[in-house]
Amino acid sequence: MFDTLEDALTDCRNRLIRAPRDRRSAMHTPVVVTGDVDARVMVLRAFECDAWRLRFHTDARAPKAHVIGADPRAALLFYDKGAKVQIRARGSAEILAAGPEVDAAWAASTNFARRCYLGEGPGASSDAPTSGLPPEFEGIEPDAEQLIPARANFALLRITLSHLDWLYLAHTGHVRAQFTRSAAEGAWEGRWVSP
Repeated sequence: MFDTLEDALTDCRNRLIRAPRDRRSAMHTPVVVTGDVDARVMVLRAFECDAWRLRFHTDARAPKAHVIGADPRAALLFYDKGAKVQIRARGSAEILAAGPEVDAAWAASTNFARRCYLGEGPGASSDAPTSGLPPEFEGIEPDAEQLIPARANFALLRITLSHLDWLYLAHTGHVRAQFTRSAAEGAWEGRWVSP
């Protein structure tokens, strides 16, 4: 099934292409790890195939935004239980809070999704369980005018991949391949490794 390194790399690419487009894809919500060794599940919003770049939405006030500003290293874990495929990836992260790409992502979001950026910043303390949203927006979709202050808190997390570790779990014997590229636009170099 996966007889060549190109087969394994193509499998990585195809899974990453599908993940942001299909909410049912097991790889739609990978674990993202930042340089402070903090991990969280995030929704993959886009994959730029030619650049091997992933895009997520985030709050500009989130602690991870400050961590990435100081240390751009990021790691990701994707796992498809049904297909028995795990992809571990590493790359360089950046936070974008302004520009055409951020504006386009904001414009493509629903008002209900945008309301998340109206409330307290991620990690703000509270005396009681809270969504962090202003009370008037609990379960309510705000209109465009009410969302104006939220735009300043919206940002993108982009990760350009430089390392891939692909693992296929099979009862006949697991198969594993690793890929690296030295430059952001460079070609991938692969090798088979023992699982």
